[in-house]
Amino acid sequence: MNNKKKNVLVAGANGTTGRIIIDILQKSNTYIPVAMVRKQEQKERFESEHVTTVLADIEEDLSQVVTQIDKIIFAAGSKGKNVVGVDQEGAKRLTDAAKQAGIEKFVMLSSMGADNSSQNKELEAYLKAKQNADEHLRASGLEYSIVRPGQLTNEDGKGRIELGSKLKKSGSISRADVAKTLVEVLDNDVMQNQTFELLEGETSIENAVRLN
Repeated sequence: MNNKKKNVLVAGANGTTGRIIIDILQKSNTYIPVAMVRKQEQKERFESEHVTTVLADIEEDLSQVVTQIDKIIFAAGSKGKNVVGVDQEGAKRLTDAAKQAGIEKFVMLSSMGADNSSQNKELEAYLKAKQNADEHLRASGLEYSIVRPGQLTNEDGKGRIELGSKLKKSGSISRADVAKTLVEVLDNDVMQNQTFELLEGETSIENAVRLN
């Protein structure tokens, strides 16, 4: 039995959700986090916390970033400043690099509404970018899970969620619970090759992702 820990690249590690993901992975018995960041000072901060870190720009060549990596969580985002360059093309570029490298699984942080971007005029460009990135991942041949949460909050995680391919309602969920869900679906055969929406709910995260 192979008990070697898996290296998980976290794109967007310095973001609010990304930092939570890194913290969860650091405490894991299964995974080792690898933080992908854009700035030297971010790299130094993670390394001071004993987190392996790679310096890379999501808009540049990423082929070297995925060497020695087993799985990927894409949690990067431009906060509306460059949705095509980062949220869409950056995600597609990392997907392509992952495909070339034979990555075991790619977990994408998307957004509720990404399958129907025209319904939300305010966020239409962002949701369209996420939709295009999701479709690129689905067509890549990689093993994947695409996680589409509702509105993100900075509240403490409750550890309980509701998920489904289409929840047919709006709502919110804490970044902490989203981060935990992203890590839970890293497991092979958990929500494998599925796209699902995610809100605060009543079922424990561990059970919710394995009952579907």
